[in-house]
Amino acid sequence: MKTASKHILIAGAAVAALMAGTAGTLMAQQKPVIATVVKISGIPWFDRMNTGVVAYQKANPDVVATQSGPATADAAQQLQIIQDLVAKGVNALAVVPMDPAVIEGTLKRAMDRGIVVVTHEADNQKNTQADVEAFDNADYGAALNARLSECMGNKGKWTTFVGSLGSRTHLQWVGAGEANAKKHPDMQLVDPNNESFDDANATYEKAKEILRKHPDIKGFQTSAGNDVLGVGRALDEAGLSGKVCLVGTGLPNPSADLLESGAITAIGFWDPQKAGMAMNAVAKLLLEKKPVTDGMDLGVEGYNKVTVKKGAGEGMLIVGNGMVLADKASYKKHMF
Repeated sequence: MKTASKHILIAGAAVAALMAGTAGTLMAQQKPVIATVVKISGIPWFDRMNTGVVAYQKANPDVVATQSGPATADAAQQLQIIQDLVAKGVNALAVVPMDPAVIEGTLKRAMDRGIVVVTHEADNQKNTQADVEAFDNADYGAALNARLSECMGNKGKWTTFVGSLGSRTHLQWVGAGEANAKKHPDMQLVDPNNESFDDANATYEKAKEILRKHPDIKGFQTSAGNDVLGVGRALDEAGLSGKVCLVGTGLPNPSADLLESGAITAIGFWDPQKAGMAMNAVAKLLLEKKPVTDGMDLGVEGYNKVTVKKGAGEGMLIVGNGMVLADKASYKKHMF
């Protein structure tokens, strides 16, 4: 796909504004701009990703790398930010879609204008030149459920949470979890795919509702980064820490207290910092019209020998090996 030929001039104040989660005003300094757009600003997961974008900028002074995102988990708000960046003429977009379908048209218009498009957590995105995944999503979802099943003794009621029903990766993870659980006929899935919108308080309230409805429930598999915090809090307050199993995506630092109490059984994750760096590395390669090849080292931990496949559209799917599972005994090895 044709890349942008003109370079964008951008003032330091605009960079700061974008880092703070706003579109900012693109002004004057002659360097190509790679604009990362996340699902939601101001939560630990994407704050960690921003440290990767900042690190990438420092290591690559020949580009301007920024991050922005909506204040709430809202696909329409994310779409507006992307549209604003396209109108301002950034050279590359690195997007973590809230809902891939919502932004397809805008990403197509961006590519038609010569803007490089890279995505993450969206292997079904058609209008992207490269989707970068930390691991095979089916393997990850199955691994979460295998840990949950083990904790549950392979029997009992369990349920699932997703950030949204439009989130491609979350649905892949819980889908792979359901497939794994079918190996155990005594496991019973109830009220699946509860939407959390990555809001720990909303997840907490929903978890309490599920505990009232199913007082004999034995397990929760969660997807969004804040879900383990909301469900874990509900279990802790109900005196169910260590009695009901909870395995889901989460980061070590925010999850530490609940891992220690036993409210969270185990967390799965990849480092959002490294994902941010990998997306920007791929965007820069495409801006420079350099090939991304199978087995390539992107120069980022977890992406040192990537697998490159055909993507959902005309672009490529780039898969790393950054999956981590951690519990009370091991989470301190990964403190971020």
